[in-house]
Amino acid sequence: MGVRIEIHPQNPQARLIKQVVDCLQDGGIIIYPTDTVYALGCDIQSKKALERVCQIKGIDPEKSRFTCICPDFKSVGEYAIHISNPVFKAMRRALPGPYTFILEASKSIPRHFQSRRKTVGVRVTEHPIPQSIVEMLGRPILSSSLPVDDGLPLADPDEIYLQFGRRVDMVIDGGWGGTEPSTVVDCTSENEEWEVVREGAGPVDILY
Repeated sequence: MGVRIEIHPQNPQARLIKQVVDCLQDGGIIIYPTDTVYALGCDIQSKKALERVCQIKGIDPEKSRFTCICPDFKSVGEYAIHISNPVFKAMRRALPGPYTFILEASKSIPRHFQSRRKTVGVRVTEHPIPQSIVEMLGRPILSSSLPVDDGLPLADPDEIYLQFGRRVDMVIDGGWGGTEPSTVVDCTSENEEWEVVREGAGPVDILY
């Protein structure tokens, strides 16, 4: 079984965050809370870890879109390029928050992490635990929802550990999670507009 670690959801303990970062740097896979749902995570630089995540989810890494958690809004420009003024303003209103913006990937995003269209999903979460992890790691981590057979995403850390503890290296217990995923906004249109491809926890009207 992977390690289960309890981290305070509002005031994450630095020594415990260091354990998580060490796990990620060693190519490990974690499950962690976000401001929406619990997510699978790994260092975006680790191709092997990403392939393991895809095995857990039963998806083809060559055909999948991936999302990463960035440290803050200012850092988004390091990992995405060609952000139009309307999109920039919408992101500034929405982030940090429960939104995923699909953008054109920069060279800072490893090729194995980009989609075939050279795009990447970007999130800046309000949750202190992933914020602390990426700040200490110094680069983004993967954010991919847990696979569910039926119904709502898993929110109970006990149930998450029972179902996935043997398949990951670490499960972070940050208390009960949410059940509504992020709102996904595709900003890769050539006309500098965006399209809401999934309405989730983030209100759409804040984008306008």
